[in-house]
Amino acid sequence: MPERRRGAALEKALLDAAWEELMDTGYARFTMDAVVKRAGTSPPVLYRRWSNRDDLVRAAIVHTLKESRLDVPDTGSLREDILTLMREINSTRVQFITIMSMRLADYHQETGNSPGDLRDPLATGRAEALDALFGRAVDRGEIKPELLTERVKSLPFDLLRHEILTTFAPVPDDTLEEIVDGVFLPLVR
Repeated sequence: MPERRRGAALEKALLDAAWEELMDTGYARFTMDAVVKRAGTSPPVLYRRWSNRDDLVRAAIVHTLKESRLDVPDTGSLREDILTLMREINSTRVQFITIMSMRLADYHQETGNSPGDLRDPLATGRAEALDALFGRAVDRGEIKPELLTERVKSLPFDLLRHEILTTFAPVPDDTLEEIVDGVFLPLVR
């Protein structure tokens, strides 16, 4: 008889099952019953935590983004920190970004939520990590803090994601350097 899961272990198992179901079937065919079956649990266990599929989908996405968050580099240079992080995303997350976007198209259409709503950097911890990266650059005198709006901070990663979603392939390194050197850095200096 399998050991009974509780607390954080149970929640992780449920969210992992929801993510797997979402990636296998997409939002249009995603059901709470399928998650219950995949997780090997009962409906009340799932519904006690999430009352509907939209809440469960959002929780599964935030959970997965938290678990797959990359370490923020500290190379001693803002340029190299941003390029290192973009290269890591480019080499490890192209398939993840592409599949997530395709599987969630129906979610966005049905709920009216945007993809940005699901990548909530506060919920996933990404905002705190990037704030540390930018804070070090400010402390080193590389950038002016008054120029660091939320849009500017996300710009290199938004452009990287755009490139990935228009090609479904890793972005050439010269394009990454062009984003950082030609677009991002001039905005913060």
